[in-house]
Amino acid sequence: MGELKWYVVRSVSGQEKKAKNYLETELGRHNLTELVPQVLIPVEKVFEMRNGKKRVRERNLYPGYIIIHADLGHGEVDHIITSTPGVIGFLGDKDKKDATNNKPVPLHISEVNRILGIVDEAEQQADATLDKPYVVGELVKVVDGPFNGFSGNVDEVFEERKKLNVVVKIFGRSQPVELSYTQVEKEA
Repeated sequence: MGELKWYVVRSVSGQEKKAKNYLETELGRHNLTELVPQVLIPVEKVFEMRNGKKRVRERNLYPGYIIIHADLGHGEVDHIITSTPGVIGFLGDKDKKDATNNKPVPLHISEVNRILGIVDEAEQQADATLDKPYVVGELVKVVDGPFNGFSGNVDEVFEERKKLNVVVKIFGRSQPVELSYTQVEKEA
């Protein structure tokens, strides 16, 4: 068995997930999953407001590209990858004599670490785009959850968990409620 390296595969833009599923199915059918252990579509989580609600949506970092960890030393692996529906071919140097021959060029390890770092960071810090430092005693308005529309004062801040304890008046009584950063916004 040769060495596993990271490669970029071009796919039809907007159909990366479908191409990834076809690719994984084909590799499984030919028992080549040990030669291509990982097929990734680098995505980031984006928060957007729709109908007054915050929603998390995944957005492709590199539309039209799929990243694979593969050993292309085995003869049929690159052929199966390039003949998969939705896959255009490998990103790489074109042979000057034959324009149809695309030689796959592996990514440098620094590029792989940067791409995987972005993906890991996006998963770990999904709330980072809405990360606003809150201060104890600050007035906030609840915008999501069962206490939507209520206002209260920040009682405690849990930075590591991205949560707050907010004291909200319910039926005339002050009640502490634990909320995430995404469920509140600062009042002006």
